[in-house]
Amino acid sequence: MSDSDPEDGVAASRLQLPPGQWPTLIDGLCERFPAIPREQWRTRFARGRVQDHDGHPLQATHPYRAGMEVRYFREVPDEVPIPLHEVVLHADNDLWVVDKPHFLPVVPAGRHVAETLLARLRRKSGNADLVPLHRIDRATAGLVLFSARRETRARYQALFRERAIGKTYEALAPALPGLDFPRVHRSRLVRGEPFFRMREADGEANSETRIDVIARGGAAWHYRLQPVTGRKHQLRVHMAALGAPIVNDEVYPELAANPADRSDFSRPLKLLARRLSFVDPLTGLRREFTSSREL
Repeated sequence: MSDSDPEDGVAASRLQLPPGQWPTLIDGLCERFPAIPREQWRTRFARGRVQDHDGHPLQATHPYRAGMEVRYFREVPDEVPIPLHEVVLHADNDLWVVDKPHFLPVVPAGRHVAETLLARLRRKSGNADLVPLHRIDRATAGLVLFSARRETRARYQALFRERAIGKTYEALAPALPGLDFPRVHRSRLVRGEPFFRMREADGEANSETRIDVIARGGAAWHYRLQPVTGRKHQLRVHMAALGAPIVNDEVYPELAANPADRSDFSRPLKLLARRLSFVDPLTGLRREFTSSREL
């Protein structure tokens, strides 16, 4: 049984049906997900995209049974195509290293389901076991590691948990002539408003970034950023806190009043996951991968 659809590479979502008195499965799903029209559910059932626990297609008229596990595949009508392409730098039986373009999410979220890095790689490889070992923002370009085999996944996940992997980013941001470099920025990051933003708060630091300057000159400098911790939006928040928000950042330090349309790919965030280095836990060999994308 595959956990992703072979046509679009999208992983199945799973739902254990809650108690209820609906006569049929489609009635219960329409009540559970009121934003999805009934006709859309009908087409999913007709195309075999609603299944039982074992991956067998279900009928819309299947009796509703509380506690039954249902697999279904999310779809976004008129999902905006992302005309930018990933590059696979390395692929073996256990590990993939991929250079992601700006604007492409790593995993499905919100209005992005089929147009994600994970779905694209699953379609390309036919390997439903591919999963990201870490994530970078949709707006950020650069390197992402994927586990290709569940039997060895925990060995690679431990690299991140034990901070045994070197991560180097590059960014363009306003000049900071009044500060000394290299420097270390530490702060406490907590959820902000709205829900997808982060902010610095009083209290013990839970985030740390090493910052240096690669090149000075003009209004924007070229920075090297090395996160010691991996908090959400950490690099973006830290640079904004220093008074140098990353070029084209529409979220920090303030949410843009008129954010770019989702189909506008002309103003990428000037942040790139440039390099990853680590000792491979399976072979003991030193590995280093570098993105060749322009910042």
